[in-house]
Amino acid sequence: MLGLQLKSKDIIKSKSMRTLAILIGLLFITTVGVQASVNQYKVDEAAVEALFAGATEVPFTFFDESGSPATLPMTAPAVVSADKNPWVAFALAFVVGPLGIHRAYLGTKTLTWVGYILTCGGIFGIVPFVDWIVLLVGAIEEDISQYVDNPKFFMW
Repeated sequence: MLGLQLKSKDIIKSKSMRTLAILIGLLFITTVGVQASVNQYKVDEAAVEALFAGATEVPFTFFDESGSPATLPMTAPAVVSADKNPWVAFALAFVVGPLGIHRAYLGTKTLTWVGYILTCGGIFGIVPFVDWIVLLVGAIEEDISQYVDNPKFFMW
């Protein structure tokens, strides 16, 4: 009689195992389905190269407020001001990102980084994580000027 009785722990384990098996099965089916649909498409490299070879380069122009065409100045990317190091901002976002200290370092208004604290680390850590990725890309490119003194809660 004791062998036939199921304990609540056994039921929970069996439901958890069943759920895990279903999730793994769905992941497998999704992966196989994506692979099957991707393999249907082939790129004709020769046709792409011929298309680019026959193309002509057109200079980009834009129109100012008066409606006359103007050209964009060809300048190098903006250089970060000397007092804002992109790697320091990245390190601060990595270590104390949920507190918003990296935003204070970048010169954001006080209410923005206080908002990180009041929203449990920036919407439970999602916003600082995205900030961390954005600052990593900016640090690699050595251009975080668009994030310096940025007043928005979402800096990206």
